[in-house]
Amino acid sequence: MSVRKHHPVQRHASHRGLDDLLRPYTKSVVDEVTREIRRQLPEYAQPSDSEYGRRVQETISVTVEHFIDTVGRPAYDREGLAAIYARLGAHEARKGRALDSLQNAMRLSSQVACRRFIEQAYRLGWPSETLALLTDSMFLLLGTVANAAAEGYAAAQEKLASARERHRNRLRDLLVVDPPPSLEALTDLSRAADWGPTSTIGVIALRRPVSRTAHVVPPMVLADWEGPAPYLVVPDPDGPGQDRLLARLVREHPGVIGPTVPLNRGAVSLLWARRAVELVERGVLPCDGVVRCVDHVAVLAASLCEDLIDAAAVRHLGPLLKLPAHRRRTLAATLLLYLNCGDNAITAAERLHVHPQTVRYRIRSLQEMYGGDIVDPDTRLDMSIALNALLRFPAPAATSGTAADPSRDSSG
Repeated sequence: MSVRKHHPVQRHASHRGLDDLLRPYTKSVVDEVTREIRRQLPEYAQPSDSEYGRRVQETISVTVEHFIDTVGRPAYDREGLAAIYARLGAHEARKGRALDSLQNAMRLSSQVACRRFIEQAYRLGWPSETLALLTDSMFLLLGTVANAAAEGYAAAQEKLASARERHRNRLRDLLVVDPPPSLEALTDLSRAADWGPTSTIGVIALRRPVSRTAHVVPPMVLADWEGPAPYLVVPDPDGPGQDRLLARLVREHPGVIGPTVPLNRGAVSLLWARRAVELVERGVLPCDGVVRCVDHVAVLAASLCEDLIDAAAVRHLGPLLKLPAHRRRTLAATLLLYLNCGDNAITAAERLHVHPQTVRYRIRSLQEMYGGDIVDPDTRLDMSIALNALLRFPAPAATSGTAADPSRDSSG
């Protein structure tokens, strides 16, 4: 029976000389690891003569050589190799990829290298302590590079998140500035902020106070919570499914939705949204549900010239202003709707939920007050604006003291 000869290996703590025994197998191990990575991990299946392929093989070679140098040396300086894998982890984060591929490559590399070296150890008859030493050293190396890659990945992600947040805040501010920057500048910043793409935006002006516990919005919504007048910027507000998003936003963060505008006209949307918020707080516009500026154009337009409308009220609404408050409002609401319906009593009655004869009676009463035709084509629009302001805004100062009788109108 033949006796298997053991390759001489020193067994004291430093295991000096073991690296010399492993080194002849370096190239074959590197080649096998490289081959298996390209075969099993498609994302690394780049031609060996490409720049990427050469970098992959170089990293594998450095790692295998480091393993050979550190077998049996737990105190060996691993900072250099850790720095390499920290950079690899950071690279994956910057490319927007998960760390899974790199982790899979590291695990596969350690499995192939460990198997290959242990095969040689068995072939040469190395003692069991040496086999255990190889395995322990491989696990130590794998832990080192895996931790370094994870730390590099996390650090890069944090840095990217901070940079992206800065870009998003800058973009948010520029989207509502007046005069606006160019569309090209906004588009470039949108890419840097990982936001969009979109060609239109809408701005929601929030009502005070804004709850600090509710500062949560979807990623596509840019929010200014800390300014004197908080607001949200919503991309493509008229797009599919955006009605539900807008309804949810104003339910959780009460405010008014400004008009949809091009990307570089956000200041217009914010201006009207804030104006509408003022009217909500005055009780002019409703405070519940989804309030959109585009649904209240007449009121918003009138709000910009209240003094002029007040001054013109006596001219256009003189007979109405002499009536008691309830009768005045009833006849004003009927007349405004009658004009908006093209002088059609039936349509106006349907919208008022009254009989058409009731509408005709009220219109005849108004004609008697005005001494004939209530309006002519040249003053029709002025009359509509004045009626709208009378119904929606507080009583103008010019009419104070009139219509003091609050008695109800019994005529319908």
